[in-house]
Amino acid sequence: MNTSQKSLPSRENILLEMRDISKSFPGVGALRHVDFEVQRGEVHVLLGENGAGKSTLMKILAGVYPADSGQMLWHGQPMHFKTPREAQQAGINIIYQESSLIPHLSVAENVFLGNEPARLPGLPLIDWEQMYEQARQLLGDLNLEINPQTPVANLGVAEQRMVEVAKALRQSADLIIMDEPTASLSDPEVETLFRVIRTLNTHGVAVVYISHRLEETTKIGDRATILRDGEKVATISLTSVTTDELIRLIVGRKLSDKFPQHQSSPGPEVLRVKGLTRYGVLDDISFNLRMGEIVGLTGLMGSGRTALVRAIFGLDPIDEGTLYVDGQPIVIDSPQTAINLGIGLLTENREEQGLILEMNTADNITLAALGRGWPGPLLNHEAELEMAEYYIGRLNIKPASPQHLTRFLSSGMQQKVILSRWLATKSRVLIFDHPTRGVDVGSKIEFYHFMADLADQGMAILMVSSELPEVLGMCDRVLVLHEGLLVASLRKNEATAEAIMAYATGGLPK
Repeated sequence: MNTSQKSLPSRENILLEMRDISKSFPGVGALRHVDFEVQRGEVHVLLGENGAGKSTLMKILAGVYPADSGQMLWHGQPMHFKTPREAQQAGINIIYQESSLIPHLSVAENVFLGNEPARLPGLPLIDWEQMYEQARQLLGDLNLEINPQTPVANLGVAEQRMVEVAKALRQSADLIIMDEPTASLSDPEVETLFRVIRTLNTHGVAVVYISHRLEETTKIGDRATILRDGEKVATISLTSVTTDELIRLIVGRKLSDKFPQHQSSPGPEVLRVKGLTRYGVLDDISFNLRMGEIVGLTGLMGSGRTALVRAIFGLDPIDEGTLYVDGQPIVIDSPQTAINLGIGLLTENREEQGLILEMNTADNITLAALGRGWPGPLLNHEAELEMAEYYIGRLNIKPASPQHLTRFLSSGMQQKVILSRWLATKSRVLIFDHPTRGVDVGSKIEFYHFMADLADQGMAILMVSSELPEVLGMCDRVLVLHEGLLVASLRKNEATAEAIMAYATGGLPK
C-alpha cells in the first residue's frame, strides 16, 4: 500500500472527474456510462482485462479520442481536450504501453523533444551541453546508468520504458498516466520506479497506474477502479484487498490453479549451448534444454537475457561457442536456419519484431510455414486458410475471423497469433521472451496452461521473464544471468525469490 496517501477522497482534493463517459467505435461499444475520479497526490490503479476499456478511457482524458457523451472536470472546471498537446499543457501526461520514442534520436533528444534548451533566448540554437547534462541528472535521479547520447534504438525495451518515465517526469504535470510502466522490468527496477512515484505523490502529483501485475498494484496503489466489458464494476480501497478478490472483480469469476502443474519428466536433450560468447555482451554461456522441460531465464535489465536468445535464434552473430541440436553441432547464422531446425522465438516486442500488424490473422499465423504446408512456388490459399482456422480454434483466438487485422487484436490475442505461427512450423524448441508482457490476468493464466500443455507434449521451452512469480511457478529449472555471465542454474526445489535476486545482483544467497 502506498503510504503517501491514506485519506479518503474529499471534494476539495478531487483533481479529475470523468462523469458518464461513453465511447463507441464501428461495431464496438468501448465504454458505457463510466465514472472515474482521481484525487490529488494519489496513485489510482485502473484494472481490467484487455479490451475492458482502460486505454480508451485514458485516451479520452489525454485528448486522443473525443467522448461520445459525458463530462470531464479538471481542477473542478469543465474541460474538453481536443488534442494531446492541450492535455499536456493543462498538466496531464501519458506514458503509453507501446513506446512513443523516436528510435534514431538520442536519449536526451527524446527526453527534451520540443523543449530543447537554447543557447540564447529566441534563437533556434540548441545548447547541447546543457541538454545532455540535464538529461544525465534526470536519469541519475532514476538510478539509470544510460548515456544520454545513446540512440534509443540501441536500448532494450526495459531501458526505453525508463527513458519514457524520465521524459514524463521532466514535464511539469499534475497527473501522469502510466500504462504498463513495469513491463519487462525486474523487481529492483520496479522498486526504483515506485520510489519515483512516491516522490511525485509527496509533491501532490497524481498517478493513474494501469497494470496487469496485480501483486505490484496493491503495493503502490491507494485506490483501484475496475472496468469490465466497457463498464465500471467498482472503485475500491487497496488497503486490505487480496489478489484473489481483485481477480474476481476483473474477470467476473474465480480463477484457480494460476500456475498449472505439468509432467516434470524431461526427455532427451534437444538443444545444447556450449561456451556461447558475444564480446562485451555474453561470456561463456553453457546450458541445455530437454524435451518436456520448461527452463526459466532471468536477470536484471542489461544482464544479457534478450541478447542470449537473439544469438541462439540467429538474429545476432556468435563470436565463440557452439550450438548443438539433437547432439549434433550446428551453425545458426540466420532465423531461417533456426526455424528449419525447429526453433521458434516469441520476441519481447511483439508489435515491432513479432507481428506484421497490417496483415490479417491468417497471414501472420502461416507466415513462417509457407514452405512447409504445400509444395511448389505458388501459395495454396485454401490450405493456408485451413491451417489458420485450425490454430484460431485450437488457441481460441478472438475475433475468430482469419481476415481480422492483427493490429486490432488485444495483446493476449496477438501473443496467441505468434504462438500459432511457431506451432504451424512444427517447432520442437520454443523460446518465450517475456511471454506475458502487457497481457491481462485471464490471458496470462490461459497462456501458462498452453505452455504446460506444450511441455507435456514434449516441447522444450526456454522462458525469459522478469516476473519472479511466473518464473518460480512455471519452471523446472531457472538460469540466472548477471552482466553477461550465467551465474546460477537452480533446480525447482532450489529456486526461491531470495536466491534468484541474490545471484541476479552479483551476490550469493544467504
